[in-house]
Amino acid sequence: MYRRSFLKGASLTAFTTLANAAPTPPRDQRIAYGGIGIECSTYSHLRTRMDEFTILRDAELTASARFQFLKRYPVTFLPTLVATAVPGGPIERKTYDAIRAEFLKRLEALLPLHGLYLPMHGAMFVEGMQDAEADWYQAARKVVGPDCLLSASYDLHGNISQPIIDTLDMLSAFRTAPHIDREETMLRSTDMLLHCLREKIRPTLMWAPVPVLMPGERSSTEWEPGKRLWAQLPALNRQPGILDVSMLVGYVWADEPRSTAAVVITGTAPDTQRRLATNLAQQYWAARTEFKFGTETCTVDDCVQRAMNAKTQPAILADSGDNPTGGGNGDQATVLESLLRHKSQDVVFAGITDRPATEACYKAGVGAHIPLSIGATLDPKASRPLKTEAVVKFLLPETNPARREAVVQIQGVTLVLAAYRRPYHDIADFTRFGLHPKSFKIIVVKSGYLSPELAPIANPSLMALSDGAINQDIVHLPANRYRRPSYPFVANLSFSPKVYGSARNRS
Repeated sequence: MYRRSFLKGASLTAFTTLANAAPTPPRDQRIAYGGIGIECSTYSHLRTRMDEFTILRDAELTASARFQFLKRYPVTFLPTLVATAVPGGPIERKTYDAIRAEFLKRLEALLPLHGLYLPMHGAMFVEGMQDAEADWYQAARKVVGPDCLLSASYDLHGNISQPIIDTLDMLSAFRTAPHIDREETMLRSTDMLLHCLREKIRPTLMWAPVPVLMPGERSSTEWEPGKRLWAQLPALNRQPGILDVSMLVGYVWADEPRSTAAVVITGTAPDTQRRLATNLAQQYWAARTEFKFGTETCTVDDCVQRAMNAKTQPAILADSGDNPTGGGNGDQATVLESLLRHKSQDVVFAGITDRPATEACYKAGVGAHIPLSIGATLDPKASRPLKTEAVVKFLLPETNPARREAVVQIQGVTLVLAAYRRPYHDIADFTRFGLHPKSFKIIVVKSGYLSPELAPIANPSLMALSDGAINQDIVHLPANRYRRPSYPFVANLSFSPKVYGSARNRS
């Protein structure tokens, strides 16, 4: 019997996996793993290039904490490469081509293969390409052949297309936002893969697109309707003939035809899969008008004033439009300008990407009073820089200029500057500078919904509807060329669920 990884309700309590409970699969099964993961906003003017990717290969990959779960299995997963980058703009075509070529070369060197696990994200956009994940899978399929089983794990905000369904054999997606079930999702994907190899099953993959697009900040699984929609999936996963039930929000900041919500079901019972997919797609559509922000939202200036007037602390203000974990640039100083204009005090702001300002701090040294131009270094068209005076308070010991970070004091604001794009969403992101976030009245981060570490200390939590590459005012995004009609962009859209199968099951 296939022993599925599953979550009880919305919690991350006990789950049972094939890795520690099921019969041993044949030891001669050869399974490789590798993939590429990034979220790309087509509204960003930036391009994601090779130096922004972290690429793990060979021993680095097998030693990675992210993939230690694979060692629970009684077979050895063979590494190719895994490339990841902080969400941003579209990937430069030559960068993608180089990474893909290396992946395929490493894949070919491992042949013959019976299975391939693809740890992906699902919202990649490459210059000159409308369906980058499908291109990756199709290229892999040509190398491994038609009999090799392909299983992918996805972010909740991945996009699905018919070519993707036609190339993969199985898929599992996150069921939580914020994403606290990453390992469980990967386990579901690899459990399915080993189960199907052991039982000599080629599963059926079906999907139902739902023409609804929401930002993650309006579709978290911590509040309704996301909470009830995703809470039902673990029980559905246990139905006979069902290997995995996934429901995806999609990625709203990509102008391409596959940008949409979707239900994806892997199994061996097509009639049951079709029924479940139809039902879940209809539920999602029926709930479309319920998707709301789960925290208080306001303009940048209003959020700053509310944070200053709060009787409790720390107030956490999220700069949502410039959030690098969603595809924002991370270099805009709009919120900083408002804080200084309102003479805000006792503020810690982490952080703004600005390599020239960071380098100026290292050149001047701790204790120096220096003039700084902050912001708009990555995309001068999207915002304007802030000219100010600052005191250098801390320099992170780092010999690589591209990875340096500095802390400066600007009037009542303690600001973290970084030479590279990165988020500051964990407590350790502050404490490694000697900053203790709970001791400040106001914390500012470039984020949408708050991370699991910051959310519990927010008192109150405020989200600024700021401008940027992932503007939350989605209905007023720049005109799209490729996105299909969907809600809320077309308010009076009619919809009846349709379920589509895979070409691999029709062959």
